[in-house]
Amino acid sequence: MKCSQILAIILALISLSVPACQKHEDESESEDHKIVVTSPLAKDVTLTQQYVCQIHAQRYITVRALESGYLQKVSIGEGQLVKTGDPMFEILPTLHQAKLDAENAEARLAKLELDFTKSLRKDNVVSPNEVALYEAKLARATAKAKLAKREYDFTKVTAPFTGIVDHLHEREGSLIKEKDVLTTLSDNSVMWVYFNVPEVRYLEYMATQGEDQESQKIELKLANGNIFRYRDKSGKIRTDGSINAIEAKFNNETGNIAFRADFPNPDRLLRHGQTGNILIHRTLKNAIVIPQRATFDILDKRYVYVIDKDGVVHQREIFIQNELPDIFVIMKGVDVNDKIILEGVRQVREGDKREFEFRKPEAALANQKQHAE
Repeated sequence: MKCSQILAIILALISLSVPACQKHEDESESEDHKIVVTSPLAKDVTLTQQYVCQIHAQRYITVRALESGYLQKVSIGEGQLVKTGDPMFEILPTLHQAKLDAENAEARLAKLELDFTKSLRKDNVVSPNEVALYEAKLARATAKAKLAKREYDFTKVTAPFTGIVDHLHEREGSLIKEKDVLTTLSDNSVMWVYFNVPEVRYLEYMATQGEDQESQKIELKLANGNIFRYRDKSGKIRTDGSINAIEAKFNNETGNIAFRADFPNPDRLLRHGQTGNILIHRTLKNAIVIPQRATFDILDKRYVYVIDKDGVVHQREIFIQNELPDIFVIMKGVDVNDKIILEGVRQVREGDKREFEFRKPEAALANQKQHAE
């Protein structure tokens, strides 16, 4: 084959390939300039605020000895659940028993003397003042006997309420002094959960008081990541607690104020001193939401591109109320009647007139894991 023939074939092939490449470039350019538009959506949105918390028993006390002596008996074990009035400790009561017996004897003697004096009074042997004197003597002896009984009772330590026994500080046979710590007792039937709230969130919470309380839910996330669950009196499994106390003043150093949420603990799962996270879920009714990838920043302000009825692009500033994963809750700037550019934000400018494809807001919000431009 001659060189001229080979050259002609090559030129023919080049001429055939040029339209195909040009067509591909045109299609690519058309795809690059494809604009997808959607509208803001009004829907109920749940906002969740998370705070580190400390879990406390509603009653947590130190059990101390009220009298000195040898610890004669320990009736409880560590970690044991005791009920109100259950015996816990007994201190050797020898001296107190002897004192009680002596005072009771004095009281009986005073009673006999009074009875004898009253019989003499009937025969006018003694004066009324003599009877009054022995009545006073009996009253004093009775008071001393009651005091001795109280002191004797102090040698027996009983549970003041139903709770769980903590570490035992003393064992049987130990010499106990007055006010020595014997153990601690915690009533964890209801747990008090404390957490600190910034001033802004505090004001938001107070502003919602008096509204529908079903729109707000309080939950407790434990250290293992699980949500605390319990059964109510009807046997229904629940997770919600309630905020029942707010401290009277802010911490000037941190700008926070302490809240207390209460959680029933019928299965005694929660213990005094645990940690976790409080989750406050608040539902906004008919909130205006848009995809985050439909927005862009200029300096410290955020904008979207809005397309009017003539297809003209306009830049509009928006104000964000809350930020959720992949979406913004809008305070003002756009509403459900606007059309905002979802895809192609970088391909337009103020005043451009563009054709576009409209995507329903439900579909736009359902595909938020696509990469933003």
